[in-house]
Amino acid sequence: MKELILSKPHNIGTLHESTLHADLKWLLSESHDQLEKRVENFVIDIVRDDFLIEIQTANFSNIRRKLEKLVQNHKVRLVHPIVQDKWIINIDTQLDKTIRRRLSPKHCSYIDIFEELIRIPDMISHPNFEIEIILVQIEEVRENSGNGSWRRKGWSIYDKKLISVLERKEFRNPSDFLNFIPKSLEPPFTNFELAHSLKKPLRLARKMSYCLRKMGMLKVIGKRGRAYLYDL
Repeated sequence: MKELILSKPHNIGTLHESTLHADLKWLLSESHDQLEKRVENFVIDIVRDDFLIEIQTANFSNIRRKLEKLVQNHKVRLVHPIVQDKWIINIDTQLDKTIRRRLSPKHCSYIDIFEELIRIPDMISHPNFEIEIILVQIEEVRENSGNGSWRRKGWSIYDKKLISVLERKEFRNPSDFLNFIPKSLEPPFTNFELAHSLKKPLRLARKMSYCLRKMGMLKVIGKRGRAYLYDL
């Protein structure tokens, strides 16, 4: 992977993409690749011969139809960045200066892929499809526009910028996702037991078990009390 140069011009993106998306496209591309090339009426981020690379920073629902069409005739890799560390930059647009820079208390890891994978869990079973997860550090630039979420007290997200790539992993078939189940957790298990073993919220454990069932990696074999029991 290329060395990240934060001062490089972001002129490769033409589709109103974030700086984060443009940075990842630049880092992942090789010298002979074609960027933003049209394939079967879709604009593809990176085309490497007959290998298509699509970068999706959020909301897999938006790209599902595109992926379903493309995998019929092409090898497709979906690249998704997961933010391990995020620095929030608050900009005063009137004064054109940074008010503060702080590290977000939220830190994500590979397992957070299930937050998005729940929208396309069946696709990983397709022989022409694979996912690459990239752990990143980013800056999120916010401006005091007054039109942002109430959670951000009116501040709007203006842009997201890549600081560094920490690690990368590829997932080519459903069995690769079984590695997320802790080895200390013996099947059969409930979602509550899975969440406790992962030290993650119950909602994430439910998304994980749902995805693994759709992939054919887990099955329901009964109940423990009112909770479903899952086995491999």
